[in-house]
Amino acid sequence: MTSLNRRLLTSVLLLLLIFFGITVVALDLLFRDLSERSLRESLDAQLIALIAASEPDARGNVVPVGTLREARLMQPGSGLYAEIGTRRGETLWRSPSALGTDIEFGSAVAPGARRYERRELADGSQVMALSSGIDWEIRAGQSRDFVFSVATDLRTYNSQLQRYRGQLLGWFLGIAILLLVALAVLLRWVLIPVRRIEAEIREIEGGSRESLGLALPRELMGLAANLNALLASERRRLERYRNTLGNLAHSLKTPLAVMRATSATADPAARQRIVDEQIDRMDSIVQHQLKRAAATGASVVGQSAVDVQPILAELRAPLLKVYASKDLLIELDAATDARFAGDRGDLFELLGNLLDNACKWCRGRVRARAQRRIDASGRPRLQLVVEDDGAGIATHDRQRILTRGARTDEAVPGQGLGLAMVAEVVQLYEGTLDIGDSPLGGARIVVDLPGR
Repeated sequence: MTSLNRRLLTSVLLLLLIFFGITVVALDLLFRDLSERSLRESLDAQLIALIAASEPDARGNVVPVGTLREARLMQPGSGLYAEIGTRRGETLWRSPSALGTDIEFGSAVAPGARRYERRELADGSQVMALSSGIDWEIRAGQSRDFVFSVATDLRTYNSQLQRYRGQLLGWFLGIAILLLVALAVLLRWVLIPVRRIEAEIREIEGGSRESLGLALPRELMGLAANLNALLASERRRLERYRNTLGNLAHSLKTPLAVMRATSATADPAARQRIVDEQIDRMDSIVQHQLKRAAATGASVVGQSAVDVQPILAELRAPLLKVYASKDLLIELDAATDARFAGDRGDLFELLGNLLDNACKWCRGRVRARAQRRIDASGRPRLQLVVEDDGAGIATHDRQRILTRGARTDEAVPGQGLGLAMVAEVVQLYEGTLDIGDSPLGGARIVVDLPGR
């Protein structure tokens, strides 16, 4: 594809050619119509003057008397011709200007009728002729039919028409060139932000820049913001994979060291128990790191919104089975417009951990709410609230339990990874997590995430 600037100029050029072409044709037709109408009016005036100057002679023919007012009729080759004849085709009088020409005025015209026509002479020149039939009363009670004709050469008319067409085309061509030059300058100025984005993208590819600048027109702000979000998401994803591999390698050092030290233990039963414990620990570490690496992170450009209500309903049934011994009551209150701007797997993991943690520590009642809200900048947000009627979380433990492996009660089975996973997902989506006290008596966890 050609450049945007060239495509716009080509498109405008085509539009100008079509528009100016139609305009030139319309103006040419209008000029021709006005010129021909003026020519006919001039012939009408000449014909009336010829009729006014004519009188019957002794033989009953009508001929001009005296000197004609139009001097061109008396000058041979002047381009203005006149003739008086009968309906039978007999010529009674012809102007001296017609000497040396073979002009023919055509067939006779009935009395009261008028006829305009273009005729071509032997030398190739054209004339416009007007013929009119007159019923002339020669004497009382006696009249005769005559045909008065005048004609004018069209060379002057044609030369004026050609000169007008040349000027019209010249003016329109000049205007079109000026418009294209002005448009090219204007487009160069308008497209400066686009060229700047192109240069910044090349700098990003070369590694000398991390994101696009946002000092752009309103129409390009969304594009730049989305590209920056995509770039930041990819950088976070790459960084997360690197960190996950490093964390995994670091976390496995201790279990491997314990297993190596255990190999020297004499008691086979004790050795097997320690190995099994370390294998379980390693499995837990691997699962945790895999889940962390799989988290998508900040919302991806073009990703569709995720409805919260179906996910809550999907999680409720298995939790009721797992904790059937508690005779649980899980209350769900999700607004129909509550949507998450991110990956469905991340939301499923986050809600699953929150609800599982609430069910684990509650006495018998868990409540989950989801609603859409608008923040101070006008962007939609998703607010999730999970509460239980358990013992709650002490203030001094609220920050600690968000770290991997931290637990408030060692007597309850678990690895201490659930809320840590929640905190990591919230951090990846640049959200917030708040732990407080619930009116139900237990913990109240509020999570704020990007909404749609």
